[in-house]
Amino acid sequence: MNIYMILTILFLILSIVGLWAIFEKAGQKGWIILIPFYNLYIWLKIIKKPLWWYLFLLIPFINVFVVLLMIVEIAKCFGKYGLGAQALAVIFPFAYLPYLGFSKTEHYTDPAEATPPKKGFIREWVDAIIFAVIAASIIRIFLVEAYTIPTSSMEKSLLIGDYLFVSKINIGARVPNTPLSFPFVHHTLPLTENTKSYLEWIELPYRRFPGWSNIDNMDVIVFNYPDGDTLSTKFQSNVSYYQLVRQFGRDQVWKNKQYFGDIIARPVDKRENFIKRCIGIPGDTIQIVNRVVSINGKEEHNPGKKQYKYLVRTDGTSINIRNLEKLDITEPAATDNQGNYEMTLTDQAVEKLKNYSNVRSVEPIIIPPGYRDPNIFPHDSAFHWNVDNFGPIVVPKKGVTIEITPSNLPLYRRIIDVFENNDLEVRDGVIYINGQPASTYTFQMNYYWMMGDNRHNSADSRYWGFVPEDHVVGEAVFVWLSLDDKKSLFDGKIRWDKLLRIVK
Repeated sequence: MNIYMILTILFLILSIVGLWAIFEKAGQKGWIILIPFYNLYIWLKIIKKPLWWYLFLLIPFINVFVVLLMIVEIAKCFGKYGLGAQALAVIFPFAYLPYLGFSKTEHYTDPAEATPPKKGFIREWVDAIIFAVIAASIIRIFLVEAYTIPTSSMEKSLLIGDYLFVSKINIGARVPNTPLSFPFVHHTLPLTENTKSYLEWIELPYRRFPGWSNIDNMDVIVFNYPDGDTLSTKFQSNVSYYQLVRQFGRDQVWKNKQYFGDIIARPVDKRENFIKRCIGIPGDTIQIVNRVVSINGKEEHNPGKKQYKYLVRTDGTSINIRNLEKLDITEPAATDNQGNYEMTLTDQAVEKLKNYSNVRSVEPIIIPPGYRDPNIFPHDSAFHWNVDNFGPIVVPKKGVTIEITPSNLPLYRRIIDVFENNDLEVRDGVIYINGQPASTYTFQMNYYWMMGDNRHNSADSRYWGFVPEDHVVGEAVFVWLSLDDKKSLFDGKIRWDKLLRIVK
């Protein structure tokens, strides 16, 4: 049990002890706080709130916000109407609730008998807005965050225009590296192109609170772009800075501001958010052979819907666009006007296409083994890998020691040098770490292998390698809205069959 788990348990116990004493001051039995569900009912009676609030206490994620409001109402019962006192109660309930419960100078007043101080109209609105921002920021940072799918890399599992909730508490909330930032904005201020939304006066080291579970194979994870520490302001994270350097050379990228813009750096928590499926967890061996992914020697069983590219040959006639819509083919289909199409298809769409009268064949497009794609990790001429034939590669695990040689160093160079902040160099065939010759290395963090379900249209670990644990934001859990940006409001813009679904 680590220190964060111990602190979490301690804070929970202190909050319960405080509520025990508060219940007794309110004329209730203190031990009621230990009875699940019933304790919330009594709590609502104490603060004189309608019982329909209880319905919201049963809704995941919403219930957390309601409990915060209930803590504020408890503070009001003790005459704490100031914004500062209420913020303290919400942020530090493990200290503030025991204070209210055990202090002899703090007295409970029934809300029906209380006379709250009068505030001006403007003051009331300002207080309400400030409190809402504080409460919502706490929820966004430590509990759950809303996220929108911007690209097709996870089709058909997640669609462009899906609005989903990402849970921070499932795998443990991460302490922000840059706590001084504009609320509800990621890295750039609204209405500006490159103005930072955060200050770097305070930079906190990586820390994560204990979660309910660990990241498992096939979980859908949101994480900060591992190649996003440095980027071009013109290309942003659409094209990796390191890919630009490999393609154009470092001098050209840094000097040609008209084409590349400025070269900037971002802290981990302000790098672009990506969403992919976790194919490999620490210690797994990943290999791709003719597009089939295996994990520790066994073919993956993905709960989502994978897509690949296919060559569809017809008898020379075109395929009706309405038939493509029926097959739910959303990726653009390229054609050579001779009845041959390049399409991105699911397994189900492949089988249906084969039954079309004018379709002669549906053949998978697979890059053959041995062909080296220079854009594929680890971007070294010794590794002849591509998106369809890759590996084997072992996902690094915290505490594991490996031998490092000039031949395998390309796989781990970025981990050692950048992610784990060591001074790495190679001189005369000898590897030096922090100035000392090294033949082994022990990983300081866990790493993950992420891939999109749209396998031929996904920038993922095959292109930029491992995802460090300190880059992990949270787990995608629930889609609450789905909009088709290609359609109007009255022509099927809302995908009704895709609403309110669990992410698989």
